[in-house]
Amino acid sequence: MNDAPALPPQPPTLRVMPQPSDSNVHGDVFGGWIMSQVDIAGSIPASRRANGRVATIAVNSFLFKEPVFVGDLLSFYAEVVKTGRTSVTVDVAVYAQRMCHADKVVKVTEATLTYVATGDDRRPRPLPPLA
Repeated sequence: MNDAPALPPQPPTLRVMPQPSDSNVHGDVFGGWIMSQVDIAGSIPASRRANGRVATIAVNSFLFKEPVFVGDLLSFYAEVVKTGRTSVTVDVAVYAQRMCHADKVVKVTEATLTYVATGDDRRPRPLPPLA
C-alpha cells in the first residue's frame, strides 16, 4: 500500500523547476523564491476572477512542509476559495516530484493569499459579476 501523496487530478496552475541560482550553497531552494512562485500561481485564478489586474494585499498563511531541492519539478495548484466586494482569496498547494525518484511526490508548501482587484489607476475596484 502506498500512502505517498499523488498529484491532484486537475492540471496545475503553474509548473516550474528551480535552478541552482534559486538555492543556497547546500542545494536547498530559498523560501523567498518559493513564496514568489506561490504569489504568481495564486494571482492567475485571482486575475481571472477579477477579469483583470490584481494586487497581493495579504499572505494569510504560509506553511513550508518539506524542503525543495534544485531539480525538483514543482506543481502549483491554485483555487479561489472566497470573494469579497473587491477581494479574491486563493489557496495554493505545491507538490514536488523528486526528479531523482520521478515517482516520488511530496506536498512541500501550502498557502492562502488575498488579492484585490485594481483598475488602471491601481485603486481597488469591485469584482465583476459572475456570468
